[in-house]
This record gives sequence, C-alpha cells and structure tokens, in this order.
Amino acid sequence: MERVSMPHPIAKRELMFSIRGTEKRTGITIHISAPFILQPGSVNFEFSGGTAGCTLQIDGLPEEFSHTAYGADSLQALQLASNPDRHLRYLRRKYDFYFPDGEPYFED
Repeated sequence: MERVSMPHPIAKRELMFSIRGTEKRTGITIHISAPFILQPGSVNFEFSGGTAGCTLQIDGLPEEFSHTAYGADSLQALQLASNPDRHLRYLRRKYDFYFPDGEPYFED
C-alpha cells in the first residue's frame, strides 16, 4: 500500500526499530505537521473557532501510524502532538526503538 506523504511537516525525528525478538533494525521517521485550523465538517465533534489539529505520523513501520491531536488553539495542538513517546510506548508491545547510534530509545 502506498503511503500518503504528510502535508507541511515542520519537525521530524529519525529513529530505528526492530520487531520484538529480532535483531534486524530499520529506520523510521516521525513527522509532525504544521497545526491547522479545523473547518466545519472536517471532524465529527463540535468545536469553537480557532480549534486546531496537528498530526504526528510515523513512516517506516510495517503498519501505518498516524495520530491527530486537537487543541483549543494551534499552540495546544502542536504541544499535544509533539511528544511521540506515548505512541512509541503503545507500539512497544510489537517493536523495540533505538536512537540512530544504537542506544535504546527507552531506558527501561
């Protein structure tokens, strides 16, 4: 399946991953999009003017992973999306993550 590229990425982090129980490591890229103001009909919940979203996408995993965080304004949306650790912790049931130099991403 062809992956859709993220529109307007403003930040990225390069990491490595391996499938739990294996040694082979492969690169992944975590992208954060520019915040965007929600438009009527773009989401299935009510929101006030100025409410924004910001998307975190992980490219390079065997599965697609994308999450959009929503905030009262663009700064809050960016703040909520800019910490990938909670998503990586969730994905740790399948994968181990490493910095490019080989050090484990998580210390535990």
